[in-house]
Amino acid sequence: MAATLPKIPVIHAPQTAEVLARTPPLDAAARERLKARIKRLLREQDAVLIAHYYVDRDIQALAEETGGYVSDSLDMARFGHTHPATTLIVAGVRFMGETAKILNPEKRVLMPSLDAECSLDLSCPAEQFIPFADQHPDRVVVVYSNTSAAVKARADYVVTSSIAVKLVEHLKRQGKKILWAPDKHLGDYIRNATGADMVLWPGSCVVHDAFKADGLAALKREHPDAAVLVHPESPAGVIALADVVGSTTQLIEAARRLPQQKLIVATDNGIFYKMQQAAPGKIFLEAPTAGRGATCQSCAHCPWMAMDNLQAVAHVLETGANEILVDEAVRVRALVATQRMLDFAAGLKHSTAGDA
Repeated sequence: MAATLPKIPVIHAPQTAEVLARTPPLDAAARERLKARIKRLLREQDAVLIAHYYVDRDIQALAEETGGYVSDSLDMARFGHTHPATTLIVAGVRFMGETAKILNPEKRVLMPSLDAECSLDLSCPAEQFIPFADQHPDRVVVVYSNTSAAVKARADYVVTSSIAVKLVEHLKRQGKKILWAPDKHLGDYIRNATGADMVLWPGSCVVHDAFKADGLAALKREHPDAAVLVHPESPAGVIALADVVGSTTQLIEAARRLPQQKLIVATDNGIFYKMQQAAPGKIFLEAPTAGRGATCQSCAHCPWMAMDNLQAVAHVLETGANEILVDEAVRVRALVATQRMLDFAAGLKHSTAGDA
């Protein structure tokens, strides 16, 4: 008999508006001075800035201007692993910094904020997940990259949303059954797409879980000429209304290639910076979340991603604060599943153009 799913912790996420209000806005002159200081510090410290699509657009722009990188968590990991810089500044949330350290133990990894958590990571504590996984010895343990190093250390494979369906298809062809964690919505999407036998951990993303199908349907009626782009961390009712479902990189590519000039987007609105680059002139609309204004928690922007700003980047470069450290025994075990992710993704790139 299958083990009962444990009761996951209650996630107390801050409100995004409150997080953003903690840091005074910069005027144009102050912003340029701060960016110049960061550029100098990056050069002096042999550091490279690697940013996720969801962080502040000023950080994304600075990464591009300084030879760094802006992408999804899979490509962030690949870039940090191959770049020669001895210091990686990872602008995102904690698991992204941990992944960089797992792959690059010899490099110094700094983050703008160590308080930048992830609700998926927090919903899957290792002390609960490891014994649960031990109760399913007949299943291959596949965990989303949005997990701690300790959870990755118990996994057989790590995946990102860009390769999750293909990896599970691969395992299904081998006759494998899957234990999936932590995102229940993404897990359900993968199970429906592949038909695989999957046990799903009951976690969810505070941003994507807030998108509502009824609100999205109403917005579609207001804009019948718009295409709907949805990240698979969203609830099934939202996914059902999508024209395109995909990872962040896949959604940006869809924004570029689709003929529609108006796009409704159900993922973190930080992605609009790269979407506007990819599809200049198109109109991007946020998919509705639970609540509006002061009544919504995330308002389609992750409160932890909102903790990353230019001031915080300058601070860690000047002080060396917020270094990511991973226990070596944990790191070595987590590297096995993480390297399998990179190897599988590399195989996909060789076999199928434009997949990642």
